[in-house]
Amino acid sequence: MANLTGIVKQLKQERDRVRKQLLGLETALTAFAIAYSGSTPSPKRRKLSAKSRAKIAAAQRARWAKRASGDQAGTAIPKRTMSAAARRKIAAAKRAWWAANRKAGKKR
Repeated sequence: MANLTGIVKQLKQERDRVRKQLLGLETALTAFAIAYSGSTPSPKRRKLSAKSRAKIAAAQRARWAKRASGDQAGTAIPKRTMSAAARRKIAAAKRAWWAANRKAGKKR
C-alpha cells in the first residue's frame, strides 16, 4: 500500500509539472500571436490635401491626353491599318502552312 501511495504522489507531481509546461506554452503562443498578428500599426504616411491630389490628378490627365493625341514632336502618330488584300494574303499563307503541317503529320 505504501508503494501505491508513492506512485500516486509521483503521478500528481508529474501532472503538476506538465500543467506548468502547458501554461508556459500557452503564454508563449499568446505572446507570438500578439506580436505577429499583423495588427501592428502601419508606418506613418504623409497626407496630401484634396487640393494637392487634384493638382496631381490634373497633371496626370494632361500627360495622358498629350500622349494620346500624339503631339510629342508636333506630329500625330499614324494608326497602323492593314488593307483587306494584305489580310487575305496572310490568311491564305497561314491556311497553306496548316495544310502542309497536317500532311506532314499524316505521313508519320
